[in-house]
Amino acid sequence: MKKTDYEILKRSMPFWEKLSDTQKETVLYNTRTVKFSKGARIYNRGEDCLGLLVVKKGRVCIYMLSDEGREITLFRLEAGEICVLSAACVIKQIAFDVHLDAECDTELLILNSNVFSQLMNENIYVESFVFKLMTERFSDVMWFMQQVLFKRFDTRLADFLYDEMVKTGSDKIIMTHEQIAKHLASVREVVSRMLKRFSNDGIVELKRGAIIIKDREKLKKII
Repeated sequence: MKKTDYEILKRSMPFWEKLSDTQKETVLYNTRTVKFSKGARIYNRGEDCLGLLVVKKGRVCIYMLSDEGREITLFRLEAGEICVLSAACVIKQIAFDVHLDAECDTELLILNSNVFSQLMNENIYVESFVFKLMTERFSDVMWFMQQVLFKRFDTRLADFLYDEMVKTGSDKIIMTHEQIAKHLASVREVVSRMLKRFSNDGIVELKRGAIIIKDREKLKKII
């Protein structure tokens, strides 16, 4: 394993120093690096259990899919963050179907599911971390549901655009209206209509496959 990968695992796993030397060696030996191109499917619950995922580079979108094929984004993971939802075979409390896609070219460190299961059984710190992380993700989902149910759509859209601007450090957001709709549990037509209003107000400029923030202060006032 590369030294950089070793450092990423240490930083991403709060329980690392609570592992025995043997357990650390086992983790390092059974962790592989996998690359996914933008838009690639990483995991869905109908597939084989992957295990514990650590985002090395890129971004992962975790979403649910309705019977009608509509996607609802639950949350996204950035570099250095961990996903346990891809280990449904290990964590029996995961009783719902989720899908994981690469939002951009993404590189993951994947710990074998059998080793992950063994660690949870042997080490109370690993088990405690996993359930703490699941609780945090549940809170993320509840926050998202609260936004969908009780917040006006113009506020949600402005909030999303502002967050993307901060994350990327750029006024140019490279996303289609369809992609934004998926993140906001809406439909493309609603997003397009609201973006058109923002454009008429001089807040954004609409380009093909991109949105340019023209007035940050006006955008912030909507939030």
